[in-house]
Amino acid sequence: MTSVAFPAALGLTLLAAVAGLVLPRGPRRVTAGVLTAGGGAAAVVAGAAAMRGGDWSARLPGLLPLAGARLALDPLGGLFLAVTGAVAVCAALYGIGYTRHGGLDGRVPQTMVPVFLAAMTLVPAAASVSTFLLAWELMALASLLLVVAEHRSRDEVRAAGLWYAVMTHLGLVVILGGLAGFAAAAHSESFEGLRAAADGLPAAGRGAVFLAVFAGFASKAGIAPLHVWLPRAHPEAPSHVSALMSAAMVNLGVYGIVRVGFDLLGGGAAWWWLLVLAAGGASALYGILQAAVAGDLKRLLAYSTCENMGLVLVGVGASGLFAVSGARALSALALTAALLHIVNHAGFKTLLFLAAGSVLHGTGTRDLDALGGLRTTMPATTALFGVGALMASALPLGNGFVSEWLLLQSLIHALPSGGTLTAVTMPPAVAVVALSAGLAIATFVKAFGVGFLARPRSSAAERAREAPAPMLAGMAVAALCCVLLAISPGAVLPALARSVAVAAPGPDAVTGPVTLHLTGLAGTMSPLLIAAFLLVAVVGLLALLRVAATRRTARRRARLWDCGAGPMSARMEYTATSFAEPLQRVFDDVLAPETDLDVTPLKESAYLVNSVTYRTRVGDRIEHRLYRPVLTAAARAGEAARGLANGSVHRYVGYGFYTFTGLLIALAVIR
Repeated sequence: MTSVAFPAALGLTLLAAVAGLVLPRGPRRVTAGVLTAGGGAAAVVAGAAAMRGGDWSARLPGLLPLAGARLALDPLGGLFLAVTGAVAVCAALYGIGYTRHGGLDGRVPQTMVPVFLAAMTLVPAAASVSTFLLAWELMALASLLLVVAEHRSRDEVRAAGLWYAVMTHLGLVVILGGLAGFAAAAHSESFEGLRAAADGLPAAGRGAVFLAVFAGFASKAGIAPLHVWLPRAHPEAPSHVSALMSAAMVNLGVYGIVRVGFDLLGGGAAWWWLLVLAAGGASALYGILQAAVAGDLKRLLAYSTCENMGLVLVGVGASGLFAVSGARALSALALTAALLHIVNHAGFKTLLFLAAGSVLHGTGTRDLDALGGLRTTMPATTALFGVGALMASALPLGNGFVSEWLLLQSLIHALPSGGTLTAVTMPPAVAVVALSAGLAIATFVKAFGVGFLARPRSSAAERAREAPAPMLAGMAVAALCCVLLAISPGAVLPALARSVAVAAPGPDAVTGPVTLHLTGLAGTMSPLLIAAFLLVAVVGLLALLRVAATRRTARRRARLWDCGAGPMSARMEYTATSFAEPLQRVFDDVLAPETDLDVTPLKESAYLVNSVTYRTRVGDRIEHRLYRPVLTAAARAGEAARGLANGSVHRYVGYGFYTFTGLLIALAVIR
């Protein structure tokens, strides 16, 4: 099945790219969208077949110079391929309606979306260093062109494209350095050769390779402090592209860490996985704090991606740490939780970004402070965003709850029998997961309550219109997948166990189709029974209230929550900023908000106040403290270096002479 479905996925995406390039404007959008959705569906089939054990490989010696191209799919690569394909199906259906206006139906955007999908399809199927790096760079270039698709309309798009281009190519440079060094030491660039040679490499060399690839892959996954491109690029990209980037592309950063760290290098020292765990925990907390205070809906979702990828790396790091200590069952459980969270996050983040795009399409704004009242004008989008918010909030009935519960179980069960290292690291990790879950609830209560359920706070919100049918169809498919994952995660766990076994061999960590049982550990949970119990409780409560209401002799209608003062206006409601203000105060030292108080006196007297303006802004502290000084120093160095280029040919010849002479002297000393 894989040998048929995988080429079909690439062929359909190629046809979609050709359709986007050559067809006229009328049929271009629908044809390219349908073919892209078909390519995504074929990728799901290929990935699912690989996860069931249908390994596949191919070698194309004439495709690339020297080494040729190598492709292979195992259960680990199949998992990421299937997730990418599922996200692409939803995004492609949605894009048919979303790209109807705004210039997104042009040839470049319509061509680059299937190219982007093809590149993401090739990354988990690459079986050699050169093939992997080529697919990785193609993915970066295609996504960059999509990020800047609307650069003519907003200056922020150009700035986001610049940040993304620099960060993604710096990441490529360090990945290239790490994998090239690994291939040189192994005398082979195929993944099979790297696996065979890994044990013979010195510990320092293996550590250097892991550090290099971890930095590059963590940047692609949006892990702090290498995340700064993500809250800029994801909000400015077209919304269906944002879904592809946030629900599919960032996953491949995690894939790279797992593939190289566990599979190719065969595991490593404990400090490797402590670094992964610490980076994941820091990113989870920082990301959800920024999301909790964000007023831009898509920026909030982008920071939520930083948080969820951080939780995934907590699981990956814990799995590696348990494997080093010999706790194979715990290692498999932690990695199962991490990979299941990859699947769950892809589902609800696809739904949320598509719903945010529907809000932008219907209102023209992403500012939560200017929204409200969408439940009456956009009822379908409101319901679908509500489903996504529940799924992302780590509450029962949400698919995110299942994977975070498994992650907590792996961390908690490590405490009684673990050594000193486990005793020191696991309690903070448990606290990070629990705190991030609580903050996620507050974040999505804010986004849903303020943005959709409140009164409209602007004319744009009052005039909002519902999304067209293709957009609703894409969101509905994503919502259906989320619900199925929430109530029946046991359906995907057997296939997921094969993916886990590639990196963490051992018994299946979780078993049971309905009730989830932890292998060798005391812990069970049944999402389906929890859902049934909550449904019965709600229906029973409503029936009880109905019966009680019918026994009363008289009924009187009254407005709720108005304190006798009459209907509230929009100015009396919580805005997104005021809702998040208590959290901002609690974490003031971490967020470092910027405030500005402007007092304007009357012209007649400086002692009489005409107006007082108070502004507050929560920026990205890491960007301001870490990246801004570097950029300022680089700009100053560039200004100073202008004096070196004065137009004199003699000076330029002198530069070359002294540089060449210096290199000769250095070589003579070294040799």
